[in-house]
Amino acid sequence: MKKIALINDLSGFGKCSLTAAIPVVSVMGLQAVPFPTAVLSAQTGFSTFYCDDFTDRMDFFTDNWKEMDEHFDGIHSGFLASAEQLAKVNHFLDTFQTDDTIYLADPVMGDNGERIKLFTGKLLYGMKALCARASICTPNLTELCLLTGTDYGLLVQHQKSFDYTERIADVAYKLRNTMPKNGIVLVTGIIRCRENMKFMGNLAVTPTECIYLEKPYIPVSFSGTGDLFAAIMCSGLVKGMSVHDTMALAADFLQPAIEEAAREQIDSRHGIHFEKYLSLLIK
Repeated sequence: MKKIALINDLSGFGKCSLTAAIPVVSVMGLQAVPFPTAVLSAQTGFSTFYCDDFTDRMDFFTDNWKEMDEHFDGIHSGFLASAEQLAKVNHFLDTFQTDDTIYLADPVMGDNGERIKLFTGKLLYGMKALCARASICTPNLTELCLLTGTDYGLLVQHQKSFDYTERIADVAYKLRNTMPKNGIVLVTGIIRCRENMKFMGNLAVTPTECIYLEKPYIPVSFSGTGDLFAAIMCSGLVKGMSVHDTMALAADFLQPAIEEAAREQIDSRHGIHFEKYLSLLIK
C-alpha cells in the first residue's frame, strides 16, 4: 500500500489539519502516516485552546522512520508555526524525498488579504524554500501574492474582469518558475464575479496547461476545508490521477458538505460534516 506522510498539527476540535487529512487519505486507499507538529485541544480559531508544541520532537519521528528504513510515496506539509518547524520539514525532505515522491506544500500564511498572526519574514522565506522543492503547492490568492511579491489589492480589483483568471495565472507562472520543472501551482479559493453571480474556483498551472474549475460561491468559510482539499489533491496524484480529475473530485466532495453546513448554520470553527460524504472519494 502506498504511504503519505502528513506533516501537520493535531487538533481535538475543528476538523482540520490531521483529523481532516487522515480519513481522506485512508478512504482513498492509501496509508496515512501522521507526523504531528503540535497537539491542540482545539484549533486556534476558538477563543481558548491548549497547545503542546512538538517542534523539539519532530526530528525523533524523522530519525526513527529512517532507522526503520521506511519510504513515502507522498509527503504533505501544512500549517507550520515557525522557522524552526520549517527547518525540521526540510530535514525530513532531505531524508525521504526522492524523484518519485509527490510532495505537496500548503504554504499557510494568510487569507482574504490578511496575514496570519504568526507571519514573519522568516516564515515567508521558509515557505518559498518548501515550494521550491514541491511537486505541487496549493496557495490561496493571498499566499500566492506573498510568495511572488504581488500586490493583492491591485489583483483582486479585477475580480469582475473577463480576464481575471488569466491575470492570476500569470502570477502563478511566476511561482511555478521557482519550482521543479514538473511542478504544479494550484491556486485555491478564487472568488470570481460573472453575470451578477459569484463563483468559487481553483486554478492549476502545470508544465503543459492551465486548468480552472469553479462552483457556485457559498459566502461562509469553514475550518478544515482547505486541509481536506489539499489531502485529496495529494492522494489523487499519488494514485496517478490527473490534476484535472483530482481537482474535480475535490470540488464535488466539498460542495455538498459546505452547502449543508451553511444551510444548517454550523459554527464555522467546528468545520463541516465531511464524514458522511467520504464515500464520494472511493474510486
